[in-house]
Amino acid sequence: MAEDVKTTREEAAEGRNFIHVFIEEDIAPGGQYEGMTVHTRFPPEPNGYLHIGHCKALTIDFGTAEKYGGLCNLRMDDTNPTKEDEEFVEAIKEDIHWLGFDWGDRFFYGSDYFEEDYRQAVGLIKKGLAYVCQLSPEEFKEYRGSVGVPARSPYRDRPIEESLDLFERMKNGEFPDGAMTLRARIDLASGNFNMRDPVIYRINHLPHHRYGDKWCIYPMYDFAHPIQDALEGITHSLCSLEFENHRPLYNWVVDNCDLPAKPRQIEFARLGIDHTVMSKRKLRRLVEERRVSGWDDPRMPTLCGLRRRGYTPRSIRNFCERIGVAKSANIVEYGFLEHCLREDLNETAERVMAVLRPIKLTITNYPEGKTETVTVENNPVDPAAGTREVAFSRTLWIEADDFLETPVPKYKRLYPGGPECRLKGAYLITCTSCVKDESGNVVEVLCEYDPASRGGDPADGRKVKGATLHWVDAETAVDAEVRLYDNLFADEAPDAADKDFIDCLNPNSLEVLTGCKAEAGLAEAVAPAGFQFMRLGYFCLDNKDSKPGHLVFNRSVSLKDSFKK
Repeated sequence: MAEDVKTTREEAAEGRNFIHVFIEEDIAPGGQYEGMTVHTRFPPEPNGYLHIGHCKALTIDFGTAEKYGGLCNLRMDDTNPTKEDEEFVEAIKEDIHWLGFDWGDRFFYGSDYFEEDYRQAVGLIKKGLAYVCQLSPEEFKEYRGSVGVPARSPYRDRPIEESLDLFERMKNGEFPDGAMTLRARIDLASGNFNMRDPVIYRINHLPHHRYGDKWCIYPMYDFAHPIQDALEGITHSLCSLEFENHRPLYNWVVDNCDLPAKPRQIEFARLGIDHTVMSKRKLRRLVEERRVSGWDDPRMPTLCGLRRRGYTPRSIRNFCERIGVAKSANIVEYGFLEHCLREDLNETAERVMAVLRPIKLTITNYPEGKTETVTVENNPVDPAAGTREVAFSRTLWIEADDFLETPVPKYKRLYPGGPECRLKGAYLITCTSCVKDESGNVVEVLCEYDPASRGGDPADGRKVKGATLHWVDAETAVDAEVRLYDNLFADEAPDAADKDFIDCLNPNSLEVLTGCKAEAGLAEAVAPAGFQFMRLGYFCLDNKDSKPGHLVFNRSVSLKDSFKK
């Protein structure tokens, strides 16, 4: 069957996948959409913030339309009045625009079609294809049947006029929640339980976020969605794999309602990533129980959280494109998402110097009161990024672990009598001793420098055996708070059925460092600016808490790439 087509290596090399194969068949001469514009839609529920899993879906929806010169609508699936909120609507728009996609003038709500949904339901009743059922939820389960045993409903043969009357009275609010439903009349013995006379309307007296108390009956997604697609002229309704068994119902609605178009539903596997959860219910619980600071906590898989962490639109789109589009479920390593960010930032991020765990270094033979500037490149992989001047003086800040009083084997940094080390862009230094406080803690490292080694190269060409160290001038340094993030979950599969995901939380997912030192130029940085802190990783200014006089940096990703390609 065509539905079982797998993406070949040749197709992948051409940027194609099985969805593209189907679309190309459909728009080719003789195809069902020959001569038509490819038209897709992205239908998020406005009951939470978009996460990386939604990002895969919207990349497929918008990206497919983009590939074929088509259109993609943005439609809020707000047919459930218990969950929607305008806060989420605006956040979804912001996230999609941030990723670089646009829906033009094609922004809709599922609730825009409530009148038409109702009209189509009445039409099905008149055709004898729908009926009002009065089974209670408990009876509905009891009469659902099983494999080989048909479902039952004593209301299936209810007269059309009676169902029409009851359905109108349902709309008018005469019955309480759960008293009645409208069911499609399809096949109670179907092997696909979604076709066993599914409910297409239910009573719900809660107010809707757009219509208040106007409606007290609401269409089920499986009924409303195909109607919405057809009314908007969607050619290809791209859905996640859990809707595969719902496709016969989608097609039944399209075939039996009076609609202007016949969209085609195609399913793809949802995105799974290790060390995270992507259930909105579970993410909401993390927020409501204050286990994270909010939907935009940088440890969250939400797009606003990833943005605050320092992820770039290009890195996320790259990730979604490179993991491909599959028909079977799979789990992607979180490390690959980090790998895509690291690749992007390596090309674009300005290199700066910052010290996270500072200790003072004094160059004892450097003239007191003297200050000079040294030249440092902004990005060694991009010569066009140029250079900058950094202040240098007698007293500097270095990382505490760049000094050991008693070195371990193969330690090539500073220790008394140790090898010469380079200060990035400045001079060669040699450690002579250290200063300790009353408790015996090292509080200052003492060194001497070679005045003839400016730029880091000795005048006589001798080999430097020590490491190259980053540093910050103590006279001009600015203070910063730095937040080091790790996976929110210590368990790689916190979503597994046999686990409570709360028990899988990583107690070390956030470490906050204060009193960090950064080079003076960072005082003028504005969020969401991102940088590579030399030798330490990629960091960005926090877009919520950072402000002039109180710099806050989030570690986006470490320099070390653990992902094995």
